[in-house]
Amino acid sequence: MNSKSLIASALAAALALPIAVAATAALAEGENEKCYGVAAAGKNDCQTATSSCAGTATQDNQEDAWIFVPAGTCEKIAGGMVKES
Repeated sequence: MNSKSLIASALAAALALPIAVAATAALAEGENEKCYGVAAAGKNDCQTATSSCAGTATQDNQEDAWIFVPAGTCEKIAGGMVKES
């Protein structure tokens, strides 16, 4: 690969990154919802009442642990709650 191709590739990647990040954030906020009580142990997406990190749920179906699911599906999952109880 010549240096012009390498520079062009790097520039294209640098310009695409903010778009990808914005699209991911919009998807997480607009088309998904937090679904509490359905995460497997160690598979939660973010903080719980007792920890501040993803992947720290200590038991399956922990009520304060949540995962992102497509909007409108949480209440269809057995034990799923849209709001923390």
